[in-house]
Amino acid sequence: MEVEVSASVLYMSMSLDGYIAGPNDRPGNPGGDDFMRLHEWYGFASEAGPTTESESETGKHFLDEGRMTGALLAGRNTVEQVDHWGGDHHDGVPIFVPSHRPPGPSVAMYPSVTYVTDGIASAMAQARAAAGDRNVLVHGAYTAQTALEAGVLDELQIHQIPVLFGQGRRLFDMLPARVELEIVRVIDTPEATHIRYRVRH
Repeated sequence: MEVEVSASVLYMSMSLDGYIAGPNDRPGNPGGDDFMRLHEWYGFASEAGPTTESESETGKHFLDEGRMTGALLAGRNTVEQVDHWGGDHHDGVPIFVPSHRPPGPSVAMYPSVTYVTDGIASAMAQARAAAGDRNVLVHGAYTAQTALEAGVLDELQIHQIPVLFGQGRRLFDMLPARVELEIVRVIDTPEATHIRYRVRH
């Protein structure tokens, strides 16, 4: 399975009805209630989450694909709930956080984390420059929406889970206009359907 280089790619697990987090998602309860239901398909050996090893071939494939990225662009809500992954999401790659507010004091402990306060396009440009010829991994609902609106998101890797959450945080709640996508890859498993889309700019 080939992965295109130099692209910004959103990676998100999503319920069939569009939720990427359960209700009550906040620091202390990252991802909200029953969040790990959306990530069971990875086949993690523990409850530690998506940065640990997987016992599933599909999970291993997508973990490896994510680790090949050269920078991370993630929303403030996402990073603060997990304390910026302790400053290391994977392999020490730089982490960029678009935000209208300056970072909290804890970020000073994490030299790889940069808050960008002059918009999503600037944050993506900095992430692309840091990633070089590797992809930029994108996380977060609001970040995905603003990146699509600004025309700086290239691809979406959606892990669609066969469950209806009914409530929580939706991935695409506030899109300003229709966005056309092209399906470039589908990997179907009993646990999830993994669909990669290219954004038609």
